[in-house]
Amino acid sequence: MSSARHLLLIAVSGLTWLSSGPAWAQPLNTAPPVTLPTASHEASPPRAQPLPSLTQLVALALDYDSGLKSRRLDSQSVEQEVPMARSRLRPRLEASAAYRYTDADNIYTENPDAYPDEVYDDRVSGKTHDRSWEVRLTQPLFSLERWRQVDKAHAQVDAATLEVAVAERDLAVKVIETYLDAYQASRKVGLLIAQRESLVLQQRQAQRAYDLGLGNRINLLESQSRLDQAIADQTAAENDLANALSDLERLTGASLTFTPALIEPPDTLDIGPDSRPLEAWLALTDSNVQVQLAAQRQQVARTDTEVRRATRYPQVDLVVGYSDLDSNDALRTSQDFTVSVEMNVALYQGGYTSASIRQGELSALAGAASLDNERRLARQEVRKRLRGMQGDLRQLEALQRSIDSGSLFLQAAIRGEALGLRDLVDVLDARSSLYDLRIRYVETVCLYLKDRTYLDAAVGRLDSTALRDIATILQRIENTGLSETAQ
Repeated sequence: MSSARHLLLIAVSGLTWLSSGPAWAQPLNTAPPVTLPTASHEASPPRAQPLPSLTQLVALALDYDSGLKSRRLDSQSVEQEVPMARSRLRPRLEASAAYRYTDADNIYTENPDAYPDEVYDDRVSGKTHDRSWEVRLTQPLFSLERWRQVDKAHAQVDAATLEVAVAERDLAVKVIETYLDAYQASRKVGLLIAQRESLVLQQRQAQRAYDLGLGNRINLLESQSRLDQAIADQTAAENDLANALSDLERLTGASLTFTPALIEPPDTLDIGPDSRPLEAWLALTDSNVQVQLAAQRQQVARTDTEVRRATRYPQVDLVVGYSDLDSNDALRTSQDFTVSVEMNVALYQGGYTSASIRQGELSALAGAASLDNERRLARQEVRKRLRGMQGDLRQLEALQRSIDSGSLFLQAAIRGEALGLRDLVDVLDARSSLYDLRIRYVETVCLYLKDRTYLDAAVGRLDSTALRDIATILQRIENTGLSETAQ
């Protein structure tokens, strides 16, 4: 009796092995076809194509973005403050012309008999017609307010330049983040396509085993549920990819394509940041353009306060003028050339000067507080991103070990199912877990690169070198995937 049971067990194991073998060894048309959501799901994910150049995309965005163009034009308009301020220290030449009609009552009109000469006829009538023109040259000799206004204009230009730099940095960070989102979504789609195709085969095997009476309904429902979940995850990932590509097109004006592809995590991925102490990283925050902008704005407030204080000092001007008056009254006709030195002092303006100076001092104090706040934010950003990167690296190491263990467990589950020691659910769990681990690996790499980007931005090192480093890390993963696929 025991030998009969042993033979029955061997027969069932053999049938199970046949049902789990390669697709060409399976009986044809023994199960209903599996319905897929769209025609695009029919094919396997293509091999990885060269990634779009991140450096070129950032350059395109810096040239294409309308908001950045507006900021640059604003900066160029602020640059005109310097020649405007200098012009107030240079000679000013003015010309004027006038016509004036006068009907007057004076000593001449009231005593016409006292002025009987023909020369006084027009004056005695009280009505005059005057035509005049004048040229006036004014050269400031001393004006502390105007000199300090030049310093303020230079400070404003520097602040406007830093505002453009901040906008460029923020745009570059946005492009990098969106680029990584598109890369992550495309590789996730590639992994989910492969996962779905394997689940399709598992579902067909479960259906065949159930139709032959070798499987149970639980395994069939489990395989169908996993397949439906994979299709749903793939659809969500495709939507994320479409959204990321749309954002990249909006930012750069270029229509891009991230082809979904399978990737294999490399055995080692040495991507750690520079090994320097925390204090050294914190010291680099002075190069943060946001901190530099806050410092420059404080400088603008200080120079503005100095300009307001300078209004208390006298202003001395050299004035040279020439005037020509032509009138029907011969006694009024004249040509005058004048040279004068004029001094103006604002003695009292109802308290305006004191209030203006106090306003400037408060603005300078506000600028100092803003600078302190930006420094604290930059330091906190450095601490946050360093902690994030360290955590990301630990996760990558753990995920790499999990992927290795998951691959071994999947092989063991497949062999166990062939020998009748495992069932289909165990294989599904192992395969699904392995794909999930690979997806998490890609997500963690992208998260690490985002943290690294924000760290570079916080310490003022987000340049072409940083962009090339990101592209190099992604290319190492891509090359690993290609080599694994070739094997």
